[in-house]
Amino acid sequence: MTIKEIQDRIVTGEYVFSEHSVKRMIQRSISRIEIEQAVIAGEIIEEYYDDKYTPSCLIYGRNDARRNLHIHVSFPPTVVIITVYDPDPKEWIDYKVRR
Repeated sequence: MTIKEIQDRIVTGEYVFSEHSVKRMIQRSISRIEIEQAVIAGEIIEEYYDDKYTPSCLIYGRNDARRNLHIHVSFPPTVVIITVYDPDPKEWIDYKVRR
């Protein structure tokens, strides 16, 4: 799976949010638009082929306001936003590599 394939699904609206991600978005004041912008500008920084339900990945991206976000996404055929959060700089080098 490539970032381009995920980005294409985001651009065309062919994705869904998990219940967990919606709760986290509300809790963390992250909007759908911010997530879309971050994924479209983003890159895959980790891949989880043996994830619990389906292969997935962690995307790092910035939205138009330059907010750094991590978006955990399942791979197609169904792109699901699993969760989203502001990465902690104490845990990440340049928001991309785990310390």
